[in-house]
Amino acid sequence: MAGTVSWISIAPVKGMRIQSLNEVELTCDGVPGDRAFFLADEDGAMVNGKRFGSLMEIIPAHDRESGRLSLEFPDGATVEGEVGLGEPEEVTFFGQPERARPVTGDFSDAVSRHTGARLRLMAHPEGRPGVDRGKWGGVTLLGAASLESLREAGRDFNCAEPSSEALPGGTASDPDPGPIDGRRFRMTFGVEGTRPYEEDDWTGREIRIGEALVRVAAHAGRCAVTTRDPDTGVTDLKTLHFLKHSRDGVDSFEPLPFGVYGEVLEPGPVRIGDPVGLAG
Repeated sequence: MAGTVSWISIAPVKGMRIQSLNEVELTCDGVPGDRAFFLADEDGAMVNGKRFGSLMEIIPAHDRESGRLSLEFPDGATVEGEVGLGEPEEVTFFGQPERARPVTGDFSDAVSRHTGARLRLMAHPEGRPGVDRGKWGGVTLLGAASLESLREAGRDFNCAEPSSEALPGGTASDPDPGPIDGRRFRMTFGVEGTRPYEEDDWTGREIRIGEALVRVAAHAGRCAVTTRDPDTGVTDLKTLHFLKHSRDGVDSFEPLPFGVYGEVLEPGPVRIGDPVGLAG
């Protein structure tokens, strides 16, 4: 069944609020500017919203052509300026040693004040695509119908295991978690018009997304970031419980699969409303 692109999103700074776009030029490395920056702690280890939920309150905007970055904080304060880079340093990125350059200016101090932890803004390691899984995971996709199925799974879970410790968005008296915001999953593309979990059937196959050709590699496993509200970073939904309840039997290399990732074989523009489906 063919679908259409219903949303396009990137994260200029890994862990911060995602940015919605109307169109992108998809390259073999994914969307230019996606995860262009990340944050490292005092030990040089990469951190994200799983550890610091308040990062999602920060709204980043990065103009790649002018080389300017702005960070808007929930109190209305904005730190902005041209991106300057220091000398490369040793960092740990997904547990692996890398070299990355720190961003100069007031950005790191502002983020540290907001989170209450000493964090440093870094440019993504050179030579490595910004996406987490490298070039073979340059894009991620999730069907809107799959989100609705997850809501149904949440309702079933809350009914089966009511608890006084249930988080907002699903209680013993109101088991329906309500519509689940797709931004929780930080996927590149949302797809409307497909069957629930139809994207599962695309693994190992080639699909067209707008004018780009993508080979879908595998399921995307989920982590605790998805339990956080995408605007506030507050933990408010038992997303992982819902996924284990409904998707634990899916054959997947990554646990708790929801959505898929793939490699861009042929670059091209992708716009909201463009067709998505198996390549002919």
